[in-house]
Amino acid sequence: MGEPLMPDYGHDLQFSANLVPAAGQADEVVALAQLAERAGLDLVTFQDHPYQPALLDTWTLLSFVAARTERIRLAGNVHPLPLRPPAVLAQAAASLDLLSHGRFELALGAGGYWDAIEAMGGPRRTPSEAVAALEEGIGIIRAVWDAGTRGGVHHRGEHYRVDGLKRGPRPAHDIGIWLGAYKPRMLRLTGRLADGWLPSLPRLQDVAALGEGNAVIDEAAVEAGRSPSDVRRLLNLGGPLPAAQLAELALVHGVSVFILMSGEPREIERFAAETAPAVRELVAAGRGHSPEPDHHAGTSAGTRAAVQVWDEATRPTAPDPAPGRRYTPAEQAAGQHLVDVHNHLRAELAQLRDLVEQVAAGTIDAGAARSQIATMTMRQNNWTLGAYCESYCRLVTMHHTGEDSMVFPKLRRAEPGLAPVLDRLQEEHEAIHKIIERVDRTLVAFVGEPGGGLGDLRAAVDLLSDALLSHLSYEERELVPPLSRHGF
Repeated sequence: MGEPLMPDYGHDLQFSANLVPAAGQADEVVALAQLAERAGLDLVTFQDHPYQPALLDTWTLLSFVAARTERIRLAGNVHPLPLRPPAVLAQAAASLDLLSHGRFELALGAGGYWDAIEAMGGPRRTPSEAVAALEEGIGIIRAVWDAGTRGGVHHRGEHYRVDGLKRGPRPAHDIGIWLGAYKPRMLRLTGRLADGWLPSLPRLQDVAALGEGNAVIDEAAVEAGRSPSDVRRLLNLGGPLPAAQLAELALVHGVSVFILMSGEPREIERFAAETAPAVRELVAAGRGHSPEPDHHAGTSAGTRAAVQVWDEATRPTAPDPAPGRRYTPAEQAAGQHLVDVHNHLRAELAQLRDLVEQVAAGTIDAGAARSQIATMTMRQNNWTLGAYCESYCRLVTMHHTGEDSMVFPKLRRAEPGLAPVLDRLQEEHEAIHKIIERVDRTLVAFVGEPGGGLGDLRAAVDLLSDALLSHLSYEERELVPPLSRHGF
């Protein structure tokens, strides 16, 4: 039987990094997760092998990373159910989802490294038993999350027993359950019960296996009264792949979440800044409509403005004078401070975009919006890394003064190779200031013409989003390591 032609399931595209939770590089792992968020990725995942002493405990790591990030979603890749009792797992997952404000997804595996699992005190199961136990576990997990149903959770199965367990807590959002599945029985279970299929391309060995797996999942979904599109298709890629190949995986095999297995910062940044927008454009063309917006992206991959502020390809990159050097937490503090300031800017920018949409929806009037923008921290304190106040006569804010008067000169003296980067950053400061002036002008015009000018306002805010998010990511990429070496 030939490979079936599988449809595009129509899901929005997401891009992710999968990181090795190396215990000997704990700070670096957290920093990579933060880098993934700054770069604009949608999701970061971590392997979960509790029996491996060289790795951090993944649940502890997930909680820590959730506290050190604001937007990016989190998941294990994948949690072995034999070592994570389902009732406990359900409460842990719901708690993490509540603490992260709805950013957690649950990826499960039936188990496989049975010697290691047994050595750690877990059960040894046959393949058939492992699938049956996973099915029982999914039922228990969902029952615990179903806090609105009266009565406790009761389950007396072959592998798990729960007798009167109180339900809850309810997660902050409907957590997706993704299964790492390869064999037919696991694939059928995925079609019947799961929200996502999460295989690894290197383990599949052949792209044709995606089509074969999809066919089994789709058939099982239909038999269970579900739609095949109820199951999102995720894929661990291994190394980087060309955008055209990823677009083909989306359009032909329905893959919508691409997970780069890499711990290289530049690979992660390129994946977010170059590959993701290219794939979105190709898939949008294949679907016959405009690219879907990506408001978190650090480049022009989001809602695109008609004007190109600068050519990102011409940005200089400074040589690394200390390749492979590891920085102490104290050394990393300076770079982290810059990231914290940038995260505040990103949050303020999101507030600005929300205000525009509120005006468009008529929930507040245009005059109120302008008053609120005028008092935003971003406008009051010029935390835009070089944006001046509209009259050119206000004092440069503390952050701008610090960069221009202290940070940049110190870095120029300490590392002359940074000069082209610092020059470019200052040029971008000026460009961003002009865009902010444009936003203010278009909003003034909108206030003066009720019901008109909204298109110009949105275009200006889109331009600001593209430019500012791109600039922040570029500055962090180039300056966080030097700041770790030299401080402020």
